[in-house]
Order: sequence, then C-alpha cells, then structure tokens
Amino acid sequence: MASNSISVLNALDNARTQWYHVTAIVIAGMGFFTDAYDLFCISTVSKLLGRLYYYNPTTGKPGKLPHSINNLVIGVALVGTLAGQLVFGYLGDKLGRKKVYGITLILMVICAICSGLSLGSSPKAVMGTLCFFRFWLGFGIGGDYPLSATIMSEYANKKTRGAFIAAVFAMQGVGIVFAGLVSMIMSKIFLDFYAGPSFSSDPVFSTEPEADYVWRIILMLGALPGLLTYYWRMKMPETGRYTALIEGNAKQAAADMGKVLDIEIQADQDKLSQFNSANEYKLFSHEFFRRHGRHLIGTMTTWFLLDIAFYSQNLTQKDIFPTMGLTNKPENVSALREMFETSRAMFVIALLGTFPGYWFTVAFIEKIGRFYIQLVGFFMMSVFMLIMGVKYDYLRNTNHKWTFAALYGLTFFFANFGPNSTTFVLPAELFPTRLRSTCHAFSAASGKAGAMIGAFGIQYFTQDGDVGKIKKAMMLLSFTNILGFFFTFLVTETKGRSLEEISGEDGGYDEPPQVAEKRTDDRPENWEDESKKY
Repeated sequence: MASNSISVLNALDNARTQWYHVTAIVIAGMGFFTDAYDLFCISTVSKLLGRLYYYNPTTGKPGKLPHSINNLVIGVALVGTLAGQLVFGYLGDKLGRKKVYGITLILMVICAICSGLSLGSSPKAVMGTLCFFRFWLGFGIGGDYPLSATIMSEYANKKTRGAFIAAVFAMQGVGIVFAGLVSMIMSKIFLDFYAGPSFSSDPVFSTEPEADYVWRIILMLGALPGLLTYYWRMKMPETGRYTALIEGNAKQAAADMGKVLDIEIQADQDKLSQFNSANEYKLFSHEFFRRHGRHLIGTMTTWFLLDIAFYSQNLTQKDIFPTMGLTNKPENVSALREMFETSRAMFVIALLGTFPGYWFTVAFIEKIGRFYIQLVGFFMMSVFMLIMGVKYDYLRNTNHKWTFAALYGLTFFFANFGPNSTTFVLPAELFPTRLRSTCHAFSAASGKAGAMIGAFGIQYFTQDGDVGKIKKAMMLLSFTNILGFFFTFLVTETKGRSLEEISGEDGGYDEPPQVAEKRTDDRPENWEDESKKY
C-alpha cells in the first residue's frame, strides 16, 4: 500500500513551491526568531544586571552576578524549554499541531513582557521574578521546536522539504543577530543621553541608574515578533497529514489542502483506512524500536552533543570577548559602555560567523544532503576547537586576536552549516506521522539537556577568564564534537523521498543509509514495483 496513492499526500509531495510555502516559513520562523532573541539577549543583559544589583565596594571591582545566580538566570529558560518540548511535542501528536501552536505563542508573548517587569527592587526580588518568567518563556519556546518542524515538514513538498525546514530554523540566526543589534542600539541611545564615567574613575556613578530601564526594554521587545504573527498562525489550517492520517478525515484534509494548494484533491477515505491499519504500533513498542529505534538514538545523541558546544559557545562568548580584544576590561568602562561593547562584539560575530551558516544549509541541503552536511560540520567544529584549545596562549596574544576571532567565527559557521541545522531537520522527517512531533520533542529535549551542560558546566570554566580552564573547555568541546561525528552514522539520508517512504508508513522497509542514498540518487523508473521485492 504506497502512500502516494492517497491523493492528499501525493498532492503535498509534488506541489510546486508556492506563496503558501513562503508564508508558512515566515509564520513558523517567527517563533524561532523569538526563541533565539529571548534566549541569547540574556547574554548581553547578564553583565549589566551584575553591575546594577551586585556591586560590592569592598572588592574594588565592578559588580558581577554570582556564579550561581548567573547560571540560574541563563539556565532556567533552558530547563523550561526542555519541559515545554516534551509536553507540547506529545500534545502536538494527541490534539493536533494547530491547536497547540497558538498556546505556545501566547505563552511566549506574555512571559517576554513579564520578564522585563520585576516585583520589588531588591536583587533577590528582581532575579526571582526574572527567573520565574524566563522559565515559562522557555516552556513556550520549547513547544515551538517540535511543532514548527513538524508543521513545516508536513506542509512541504519532497523536493524542497529540507530547505524549507532549514529556513524555519535559520530564523534562529536572524534572532541571534537581532539580540545583539537591539542590545547595541538600546545601550547606545541611553549612552548618548546618560553616559557615566569609567569604573576606575568613579566606581559608584559608572553604573548609570537609567541602565535599569535598558535591560527591561530589551527583554520586553522579545514579545513583538510573536504579537505580529499571532493572527496568521491562527489562520493556518491543520496539516493535511495530521487530518488524514491521525484524525482519519481524508475529506477534510483534501478540502483544507485543496484550498491551500489551489487544486482539486480526491478524498480517498477507503485507501486511508488500509493505510492506517498498517501503522498502529505505539511509541514504546517493539515494532517502533525495530523500525525507528536506531534513528531515534541517532537524532537524540547528535543533538545532545551538538548543543553542549553550541550553547556553551553562544552563552559564554561574553567571557571570551575580552581575550579577543573585542571589548575593554570592565574596570575601564561604565556599565552601559560595557553592554554596548559586548553586544557590538556579539552582533559582529553573529553576522559574520553565525548567520551565513544557516543560509548555506538552506542553499545546499537538497544538493549535498543532511547526512554529509552534519558529518563535515561536526568534524570542522572539532578541528577548530582543538586548535583554539591547544594554541589558546598563542592566540590570545594581541597580535593574533583576529586569528582567534576568525577561528571562533568559523566554528559558528560550521555549527550552522552543519549539525545545528541538520539535527533540527532530520527528526522532522525520519518518524511516522502519529509520532513525529513526540520523536522530534525527544530529540530536541535531549539537545536542551546538552545545552544545560554547556550553560552550567562549560560556563564554570570560562566565567573567570582563567587561561588553563578555558583551554580545557575548548578541548572538551572538541571531543564532544568528534563523538557527534561518529553518532551521525546512526541516522539515514532523507533527501528527495516522501515522509511516508522514509518512515516506512507506506509499507516499505527501513533501509540502511547507503541503500537509501543509492535509491534516492539513482532510482529506476519502476522503483515502486522494485521496492516490493525487499
């Protein structure tokens, strides 16, 4: 029973790229823009919070968030994200992608606004409120991962599906760039009006009182993209695959997708019954493990290993910027000036290193394939981090700071033109429709567990600028990346095949990567008849 004999699935797989594909990318992508903006703008804000709320005159140094508070402020959103991924991923399969999609957005908008407010003015009250709302912000953000990926994969045609899912994820790159840009603009505006002296010349007034507004405005602006796209998100119909294969309503699926694609589609209700009866196994069944166990282990381990490196790099770059010479020492600048320099450095690294990698993936994923992009990306990240770790003393010398910045930027480039994008794409393609959102959620949550190790563990090595500790951190990250390279062999290439063919829902057979690739690249005309011989 081949899936492409069900008209609605066939229509989706072979649809030409239309305006609705572009709108779906923007609507799903805005969630990721918000995700990245909210998660990464806290890096620029955290130094300012330290100077505002944790200045101790006896130390003779600018205020700094205590390690435990710093880890909590940055890490609490990641904990929320992990929980949100699992909860909303499961609900996406049970209640429908669209029903749950609006809830995540409302949660993100409300919590982004609330995280800029604080109940009370003491450090404990401000940090307590901030952490509470950042947890729930993360919870909403978490739901967006499996839902956006699943919706995009189920809407897309088979020729450009990888590029479309990668484009949704590439909005994360835009969000990271804007996190740096907005922080830079806001701190610059306030600097022009309220610039204070450097810390060394006046320890008290070097922390401008008006700076307390800056971090609040930056966090609240994270609600804007969600507000702008809420209406459009609510107007999107449920995906044809969910309506047909899970709700069992081929007529409704044909009507919805016919409207979207602007064509007439047959309902095929009788064929659908046969199709569904062949795919009734549960998530924790022997049949699921036999068909998809290896892939699930592959997507979970690679995303876990990637995020240890990716998040520790992004969240700890503010501690490495002084080494590169991109920012002045805190003692030599005021609080707003320090924030301006940190966000400017973050913006430049994001624009030149982080941002292009995402779009390289979009451009080449259907030519090179997910498998090879992920392999090469992990390998290159490992090489660059090893060089930075071994030669850290040499590179931090003023004469070589641009070499260091280039190596750091290249690591970001190959993370995004590599496993950071592909670990998001693959779980949206490898698993059957009934379990797609849940399996993507498992993979993404595994990634967030790695991100927590990056935020809590690796940050410990970089926070004090200790050369020996930073060297160890770089070498450790190089090792986790090479592990990711080897675990990539557990996943298969998905390029050019329908979702039902990849997952085996069409009655096919779950093939090893080399067979799948050969069939994808070099199919005979009568490949459907041939497949029955397996």
